[in-house]
Amino acid sequence: MSGVDPPFPVTSPVTRGPLAFQPVKRRRCGACRSGPLALLVFEDGQPRCLDCADLGHLVFLPRGDSALTRRAREESGLSAVVVRFHRRRGRYERQGVLVEEGGLIRAEERCLADAEARARRRARDAGRRAAQDVRFVAAFAAEIRRLLPGCPEARARAIAGHAGLRGSGRVGRSAAGRALSQGAVTAAVRAAVRHGDTPYDRLLMAGVARKEARTRVGGTVRAVLDGWLAGDPAGSGGAGGPGRGG
Repeated sequence: MSGVDPPFPVTSPVTRGPLAFQPVKRRRCGACRSGPLALLVFEDGQPRCLDCADLGHLVFLPRGDSALTRRAREESGLSAVVVRFHRRRGRYERQGVLVEEGGLIRAEERCLADAEARARRRARDAGRRAAQDVRFVAAFAAEIRRLLPGCPEARARAIAGHAGLRGSGRVGRSAAGRALSQGAVTAAVRAAVRHGDTPYDRLLMAGVARKEARTRVGGTVRAVLDGWLAGDPAGSGGAGGPGRGG
């Protein structure tokens, strides 16, 4: 429901120590009645402001710089993880940390001292990941061509690049996708054909329900994949194998 907080977890899902919340619903402290609260701690079934929870002296450090966050917590005798409920994903997600101001200052000084070395390491890591991604996309495209020999080479590379984009959450980045399983590879091809070779997207924009839209374009998707299975670059005809399903 909009504007309603889900049940608050008792302990942190990401680390030990106190847990603070950015509430979805407007809430007041159950002890001093101050509010509405931007941050709260949940104790004995009641929200508490940071002052009443003995965390009022801490400062908020937003997520985004993992090195600074880690060092700020190392330099702080007391810290707390801050989370907020993500409605669409149905879970609490980390937003940052509360740390001692002195600890944050010391952490910033440490980060400034080795900023150049960390930048070089990030560049090396980025280069290594880029090389890994190139090899993975090539292997994914080759597997598409092995399973569906009629799929044009350029199309296979495009599908592999899209499905295997790092951080995308697409099927190519799943465990099955990284293992080049037949199910994951053909699922990526099927999705690409659905979006690129049928009016599926236009149907969704016209208000057609997703399940109904998939049913309407399922025959075209199957025809393209069955054709590629049979070695036909035009993508029509053939039967059986990984082309089944819309």
